[in-house]
Amino acid sequence: MNVAARPAPPSGFTNLPRHVAIIMDGNGRWAKARRLPRIAGHKQGVEAVRRVTRAAREFGIEALTLYAFSSENWRRPESEVRDLMGLLRHFLASELDELISEGVRLRVIGDYRKMAPDLVRMIDDAVARTAGHTGPALVIALNYGAQAEIVAAAQALASDVAAGKLTVDAIDEARFADALSTRDLPPLDLMIRTSGEQRLSNFLLWQAAYAELLFVDTLWPDFDAGTLAAALEQYGMRERRFGGL
Repeated sequence: MNVAARPAPPSGFTNLPRHVAIIMDGNGRWAKARRLPRIAGHKQGVEAVRRVTRAAREFGIEALTLYAFSSENWRRPESEVRDLMGLLRHFLASELDELISEGVRLRVIGDYRKMAPDLVRMIDDAVARTAGHTGPALVIALNYGAQAEIVAAAQALASDVAAGKLTVDAIDEARFADALSTRDLPPLDLMIRTSGEQRLSNFLLWQAAYAELLFVDTLWPDFDAGTLAAALEQYGMRERRFGGL
């Protein structure tokens, strides 16, 4: 296994976040502005994923979580969903060797097993082949919804209580967080949403409790290492008190 050493932070950067999450928004508007079909925007969005995941590794970010397909995205036209699934297949096939060579640990959160069987097999294979890596984590949220994640965690804890494995009094914030799909990741430090929209859209609601939120006007297909660097600089200038003085 070739596990790359964690790079030094870029010059001038201080107080880098350990865990960054991105709501990748604006593919459709990018395509519309150029009078192109929506799939063209999604293809450019995949290129942005490549750029940003590489930049995140170079900047020394320990975990990068990308909102790739929400549980609400099934409401989109069937042809668009099919195109998105095809792009996901292509990304996994084309990027897996690089993720392995860079020592990246791929994680998928969300109910992705409701996707097509061949895609589920590709995801399982990619996750298994990178599971032993100790480098940065790349987390892809697929068929993910934060409210469903919280409900599932509550149900799991309730089952443990009913089975006598856990007492009600033993359930606290740490125990609840340990029941979530992000339990082995660093706490979320920074959440970025592109395209100017200012909402969380059912993404990492529990995890974002004390995360810094940053809404940028850049459409996702135009997001690159420079945009990420600017976001990290803004994060570094914020004072995080977590409710204290």
